[in-house]
Amino acid sequence: MTDPQPVTEDVVLEISGLTKSFGQNIVLDGVSLKVRRGETVCLLGPSGSGKSTLLRCVNFLERPDQGAIYLSGERVGLRPGGVVKMTNSELAKARSRIGMVFQHFNLWPHLTVLQNLIEAPIHVQRRRRDEVVAEAEVLLERVGLSSKRDVFPSHLSGGQKQRVGIARALAMRPELLLFDEPTSALDPELVGEVVAVMKVLAEAGSTMLVVTHEMGFARETANEVILMDGGRIVESGPPATFFNTPKTDRARQFLQRYVNG
Repeated sequence: MTDPQPVTEDVVLEISGLTKSFGQNIVLDGVSLKVRRGETVCLLGPSGSGKSTLLRCVNFLERPDQGAIYLSGERVGLRPGGVVKMTNSELAKARSRIGMVFQHFNLWPHLTVLQNLIEAPIHVQRRRRDEVVAEAEVLLERVGLSSKRDVFPSHLSGGQKQRVGIARALAMRPELLLFDEPTSALDPELVGEVVAVMKVLAEAGSTMLVVTHEMGFARETANEVILMDGGRIVESGPPATFFNTPKTDRARQFLQRYVNG
């Protein structure tokens, strides 16, 4: 299988020298990467390598210690010399540009599927309710859940909950989609339905940064694969190169354990 063609359009996300520590534990140690418009970039690595913390810093759920984050060329959240506190309106504006799909779904249990999708576009983006509802219904059809429009999350399977989570992220019309191990909380038989939706998004040109253990998805769908370990990027490249001819001993060890083991 050939690698996806490289994307030459503008950079949606650029991270430069990002660091994050919890006490004496250095979780991110000078991480730099770029995600271009229309790309799918997959972050791989063992547990504790800093992948999820990196996504949480991009979405401002964690506050980095140093470094720079740019969204479509605009520096957000951090300034030279350290971190400045973002106002609530600045934080909401930045987050509205980024859709995040969580490992454990994070749906609002007291709201129906449709209400989960329309809450943020109406109250954060101040969009018209009729417009938002119409768009949400299209998104539910896109993820195969039109019939679950008025159902509460407690009546959904794990795979259905995660597809709602994807639709909810898309409802904000984000520039960038972040996926934090979106299949790791699912029973094995439900993984495929979520991966299938993600592949459709990639084929449609969504810009995605994906933390995943699904090696097949990374091999078949990613434009770039990045291996993290110990809070650092230890290898990156197109999937055919990474999986077939890894350059570093650490990448070879990782692949032997997680792919060939």
